[in-house]
Amino acid sequence: MSLQRLCPIVPFRLLRLAGIGAGGLLPASSAWAALPEAFASPVATASAGLATLLAVGGGIHLMRLRRRLARCEAELAGRLPAMPPAVPDNRPAPPAEEVGRHFQRAVADGLNLEGWVDRDGRFFWVSQIIERHTGRSVAEVLAGDFVDLVVYERDRAYCRDQIRRALSDERIGESELRLVGGSRGVQWMSCHWQPIRDDEGRLLGLRVTMSDIQARKEAEYKLLETVAALRRAQALSEHYLRRSNEERSRLSALLDVVRMGILFMDTDRRVVYCNRALHDIWGMCDGDSFVGVRDVVLQQHVLQFVADPVAYMAHVSEVLQHRAPSEPYEIVFRDGRVVTDFSRVVPGPDGGRSLGRIWVFEDVTEQRRVAGQLLHMAERDPLTNLYNRRRFHEELERMLADGRRHRECVGLLAIDLDGFKPVNDRFGHQAGDQVLVDLATELSAVVRRNEMFFRLGGDEFAILVPSASAGEVSELARRLCACIAGLCFSFDGKSAGVTASIGIALSTFNGDDPGSLIGAADRAMYLAKSLGGDCWEFAREAVGEPVA
Repeated sequence: MSLQRLCPIVPFRLLRLAGIGAGGLLPASSAWAALPEAFASPVATASAGLATLLAVGGGIHLMRLRRRLARCEAELAGRLPAMPPAVPDNRPAPPAEEVGRHFQRAVADGLNLEGWVDRDGRFFWVSQIIERHTGRSVAEVLAGDFVDLVVYERDRAYCRDQIRRALSDERIGESELRLVGGSRGVQWMSCHWQPIRDDEGRLLGLRVTMSDIQARKEAEYKLLETVAALRRAQALSEHYLRRSNEERSRLSALLDVVRMGILFMDTDRRVVYCNRALHDIWGMCDGDSFVGVRDVVLQQHVLQFVADPVAYMAHVSEVLQHRAPSEPYEIVFRDGRVVTDFSRVVPGPDGGRSLGRIWVFEDVTEQRRVAGQLLHMAERDPLTNLYNRRRFHEELERMLADGRRHRECVGLLAIDLDGFKPVNDRFGHQAGDQVLVDLATELSAVVRRNEMFFRLGGDEFAILVPSASAGEVSELARRLCACIAGLCFSFDGKSAGVTASIGIALSTFNGDDPGSLIGAADRAMYLAKSLGGDCWEFAREAVGEPVA
């Protein structure tokens, strides 16, 4: 077997044996040129070659050749599958020039850009495909500096650094850089730097293989842009989510300090939110969470606290049938508390489909109590707890209006105590207050439910009688005089008593306006007092005399 067939796995050595050097086609090896064609036989070639080399090169060259042949055979045995015995090929090897032409043609027809770099880092050969990528001819590129002519400005320093490293390290290197020129402008190339050595292992230069990766880079750029856009969108979403959570926390804290209970339910009637005040109003424990439950579950919990569950459920059912805001509804609890509720539909952002319904509950028990106290103080006498002068005028106008509307008579009894001033002067104001309190208590038992008893001030009292007749008010006056005269008081071991002078006026006889009726009753009361007291008199200024 010839050395050409023993060493096909060493590319550069094959090129050297074929006659292709760094500058293109090189002269054939002198050793091969000296051998005759008869040496093409394996046995003859081995014997003649060994003899010739032994005679010409000596023993040292023979040992080196044997080691090299052994190494090649070992490599062939390890890499190639077992082959049948080769048929002796007596055909002559193709000329080196023909091999070189085939190689250059294969390089020129390939898709990759091939180039050769010497040990000084300069390109001294490039393939014809350079014109497609850069728009420059081979001669133009080799005449100038390859890096300065066709490499992108920002990548030139990097390219020189890669060449320098490949030459110094003598190792295969990979890199990516951009070429400029041609119709495509700037394009990305993948570079493969492979050191080239001779038979002795000396570095001759670099083989450069450049592949077009512009499409991959564009895809990478688009992918990077997409990733960057997604990251920006994610960061923006996280920002808005954080802001939304912060706003939700602030709103939740605000609603928790509000004293009104707030309940929000979605369109499926499930609880979405309820604040702390709602837990207090409806007696929910801190560990009870009604978020997510249906309204029926919540109703089963609250109905146990309502005094009238049927009326409350009817109210809820009526509210849910309408989209308009509900009117305030008063809920009375079994423990005496009073809670009002208000409800309305929450519209969506676009004003279309609603988001649910919000309920607002307010415990007005204390407000009702305070309002009742204020009303009591405003219309009640603080000493006797009877209605005061302010309430007297309000009720008088109301009763007279009702009387005119229904053509009914309103009776007014003006009462003034006889002998009260001596009791007050003799026993003191506390004794006088005691007389007024006891008298108010006793007379309240005499006054009927539809009649209203007032203290106008000092020892003056008044009674309003709706739908009155002369006989009824006369009988009432008689009972009042008898009740007052029958009261006996004891102060410091001494007894005391009072009587009453009563003046009676009727709206159908003495005028149906407040001023006329009050004036007539006062004059009748002074008339009774002038007659000695402990009696009653009807007002005389009338269209007709009432029957006593």
